[in-house]
Amino acid sequence: MPLQIVQVGDPVLRQRARSLSKAEILSSEIQHLIEAMRETMREAPGVGLAAPQIGRDLQLAVIEDREQYHKDIDPGQLAARERKPVPFTVLVNPEIAWHSDDTREFFEGCLSLAGFSAIVPRSRSVRVNYLDEHATPSSIEATGWHARILQHEIDHLLGHVYLDHMCSRTFTSLDNLKHYWKDLPPAEVLTRLG
Repeated sequence: MPLQIVQVGDPVLRQRARSLSKAEILSSEIQHLIEAMRETMREAPGVGLAAPQIGRDLQLAVIEDREQYHKDIDPGQLAARERKPVPFTVLVNPEIAWHSDDTREFFEGCLSLAGFSAIVPRSRSVRVNYLDEHATPSSIEATGWHARILQHEIDHLLGHVYLDHMCSRTFTSLDNLKHYWKDLPPAEVLTRLG
């Protein structure tokens, strides 16, 4: 059964989450939580979910960008976003070890800000060190949308939401995003909104 996703304003979204020990990661409680988070993320649907978003102050996030999510997106937009499928990945105690100075701006949403979106600048590429669901040290080097997802979820673990980084004049309801801005490149949206 999917978990309840907390919305912006809940204090847990503004706290730095606590790290997990190897024993905690391997515990049945955390293993069950990982499965529940996967189900909740898919049901939403979303491409990432951090434990604070379900009310838990833990350095734990799951990500997955399924190919089926891409079917209704224009191929040109997929290419511009450098968006490709990302396999299900569990991130425990993740840290951004490196990020590019090169940034990209795109509309970004969040399951904890249901019904809204804004243009958010993010580093185009990152390297993230983390523990997987088996408490094994791992590293990901990601570019494009994959890098954006990683940065977004790690922000949640640090007590940040995309509102902290967004171009504030672009904040919009999803209905207005579809009506006014859906097919425009982010640079044009920013120009029109001044």
